[in-house]
Amino acid sequence: MEWEIGQVVRSLAGRDKGSFLVVLELAPPYAVVCDGKHRPLERPKRKKLLHLAPTGTVLPQEAVKTNGKIRKALRPFQDGAHR
Repeated sequence: MEWEIGQVVRSLAGRDKGSFLVVLELAPPYAVVCDGKHRPLERPKRKKLLHLAPTGTVLPQEAVKTNGKIRKALRPFQDGAHR
């Protein structure tokens, strides 16, 4: 699967294992991700692509502008609707 900015991914390793995040930047072999709550836009996390599982969902650009919009967009994933 091709990696894209705005893509929803699931963490496979680390303290945030199992949580859903949004890709903000791509610089293989790393991606910069955030979730709007534990990892806000002000301090995103850099993770290896190997430790991320991509989903088929790509959020529009306006959905990743604020922490609140990111949390709202990720809510269906956190509730278990996309497993």
